[in-house]
Amino acid sequence: MNVIHHAVYDTFADWETGHATAHLRSGRFHRQPGGYEIVTVGPSAEPVVSMGGLRITPDLALDRLTPEDSSLLILPGADLWDSGDALAPFARKAREFLDAGVPVAAICGATAGLAREGLLDDRDHTGAVVHYLQSQQGYAGAEHYLDRDAVLDGDLITAGPTEPVAFAREIFRRLDIYRPEVLDAWFRLFARSDASAFEVLMAA
Repeated sequence: MNVIHHAVYDTFADWETGHATAHLRSGRFHRQPGGYEIVTVGPSAEPVVSMGGLRITPDLALDRLTPEDSSLLILPGADLWDSGDALAPFARKAREFLDAGVPVAAICGATAGLAREGLLDDRDHTGAVVHYLQSQQGYAGAEHYLDRDAVLDGDLITAGPTEPVAFAREIFRRLDIYRPEVLDAWFRLFARSDASAFEVLMAA
């Protein structure tokens, strides 16, 4: 299944997932030819507006999304994760995905939503800071918090708000789309502006 589902909702942080979606879609440097289709999923079919002011009409409403139709669910941060339970259905959908063995990638405030859902209690994870997650009702996973740029534990990928490149790296690692040396070069180029990595990518 070559479809990636990307959640969109009002105030979503549009800069946090661009590295991941652009390179998943392009297919460049992938082990196998071809990229992924990116399908946006909203609370309903009504348009949403990102934190940066981009207006997006979702391809799919959340209640029509099933893990069987997906390779990955991406949950970006949003102000709404911290201002009530409006996005709780997305966290519950993440549970469905993980229970079905389909990966979920959450960054920034979306990690708080997963924390409230209890999905971080027994999985290694990261986020903005551990104190942020400890402030979420229902979170009991502090012993599994890792102070890293991004963390992959089985089918769960997490990252803090300042790590969109590392977030993408762990998504690529979980989907196994790049050979190890290509993944390393991709990260060195986009995270560190390491010009020597460009030659590795061109050779791929």
